[in-house]
Amino acid sequence: MTDAQDTAADVSLRTTGGAPPDDGGSSAAEAPIPLLEPREGIPPVVADADALARVIAAFAAGTGPVAVDAERASGYRYGQRAYLVQLRREGAGTALIDPVACPDLSGLGEALSGVEWVLHAATQDLPCLREIGMMPTRLFDTELAGRLAGFPRVGLGAMVEGVLGFVLEKGHSAVDWSTRPLPEPWLRYAALDVELLVDLRDALEKELDRQGKLEWARQEFAAIAAAPPAEPRKDPWRRTSGMHKVRRRRQLAVVRELWQTRDRIAQRRDVSPGKVLSDAAIVEAALALPADVQALTALNGFGNRMGRRQLEQWQAAVDRARALSESQLPAPGQPVTGPPPPRAWADKDPAAAARLSAARAGVSALAERLNMPQENLISPDTVRRVCWEPPKAVDAETVGGALAGHGARGWQVEQVTPVLVAALSAGAPPS
Repeated sequence: MTDAQDTAADVSLRTTGGAPPDDGGSSAAEAPIPLLEPREGIPPVVADADALARVIAAFAAGTGPVAVDAERASGYRYGQRAYLVQLRREGAGTALIDPVACPDLSGLGEALSGVEWVLHAATQDLPCLREIGMMPTRLFDTELAGRLAGFPRVGLGAMVEGVLGFVLEKGHSAVDWSTRPLPEPWLRYAALDVELLVDLRDALEKELDRQGKLEWARQEFAAIAAAPPAEPRKDPWRRTSGMHKVRRRRQLAVVRELWQTRDRIAQRRDVSPGKVLSDAAIVEAALALPADVQALTALNGFGNRMGRRQLEQWQAAVDRARALSESQLPAPGQPVTGPPPPRAWADKDPAAAARLSAARAGVSALAERLNMPQENLISPDTVRRVCWEPPKAVDAETVGGALAGHGARGWQVEQVTPVLVAALSAGAPPS
């Protein structure tokens, strides 16, 4: 028996907490059970080579899928590195690994090669796991499985409660995981996050199979496992919150200079950029274009708590932007690749706007019938691209090929092609 079965016999799929409609199945009404302690207690944190070698041997000898989770220090530290890695596997128990003390976990990754990794919201954890040498060749994403199965709430706590009937304590999700030593309550929380992941995976696999969606999920999981690392964002400063208020190119230059200065300081100090200077302060300075430190001090986000030296460094960034020639100023917007924003379609190409409207309505209706979010049925960007530049001859083969060319998985092509063929045909000009 697995952990949850050991504790609660056969829990099967419950409906507490928002499970998808059960086609005539039973609805468990029992109160959820608080999960307060890992079954073998809180394991010691692995922080040296010898302890790591023992964990690698134990997990290599374990059986079945391995539950994997990672804790970051978002909002506290610069970047998205892992500060704790949790694993659990049948026959190996639970391990808590400190990737600061053990920064190279490639040996553990190799020991688990070919094993199915069970993660919740895998795309959030895979980048930081990749940095320390851990990348799955196979995975099962319990959050994505919940979306495909039609669960309205897909957070780990909601899923464990709704599917397995246990309550996870979630009070430490936003703490500073770079803290050393990690407090015992935080370690308990971290261990419990992987305690029932494999049981959740097993129950969701059964539910997906019942709904005829298991092969769809497998295709999605394979795509995540095979995806290359994301490319660095071009001009990340343009994502500063409040940028919609900044219109003039000189003001954009101030945002860029302040953002880049802040980023260098945050990286050097290893703190979250927002702790160095807020986005709101950057935008405030860009709009005001202060001429000197005194004017800068009067703006929101600067002033009282900020020392003279700090104020001078921010004013120096503003001055650099003010001194740029017109040719050195950033363009008002990034070059657009692909279709224009949908709000502009009616003016630019009314026929394309009609195609998009019909396609959106068809995709929405199909997603509702399949009981899943539209964005998991097909990427909205893919729909826009196909509607903006449809194949010259609209039929199942050409539309399916266009969808596949934009990265749609086989099951998505199969489901969505008839909807788009109808939408594109309805919006096609008369021959």
